[in-house]
Amino acid sequence: MNENSSRASLHAYFGYRDAVGALRWLEQAFGFETTSEYPDDKGGIMHAELRRDDVAITVFTDEEGYEKPPRKGDSVGHGSYIALGEEADVDAVFASAVKVGAEVVWEPDNTEWGNYRCRVADPEGYEWTFGTHRPGQPTTNWSDA
Repeated sequence: MNENSSRASLHAYFGYRDAVGALRWLEQAFGFETTSEYPDDKGGIMHAELRRDDVAITVFTDEEGYEKPPRKGDSVGHGSYIALGEEADVDAVFASAVKVGAEVVWEPDNTEWGNYRCRVADPEGYEWTFGTHRPGQPTTNWSDA
């Protein structure tokens, strides 16, 4: 058994109506690098993988027309969260995403629990949050923040 075989990791997958366009958008907006891309026979994507540092996601063409939940208030209530190193990184990814057409959900700001974060929606409505807190790591108690 190799060193990584017993370690769990989490990877998200996303179905896009325009998966080819989504790959290019995710590269420009969030700094992802496409590491593999397998086209289907209809001009879409059968399977593609993107990476940014230790974050890896999978993208494919949504041929079924999956429904995305509507917003209730300012959010759909779920999405992806990517932890970045510092506030300047959050500001930079927010600026690049907005520049290529991301819808602003939350501008970069501090939270009550000490996270500096922003949230945007991509052109097909998926919500992406970028922040400085690393989930699963100890944090300041809300009452101490």
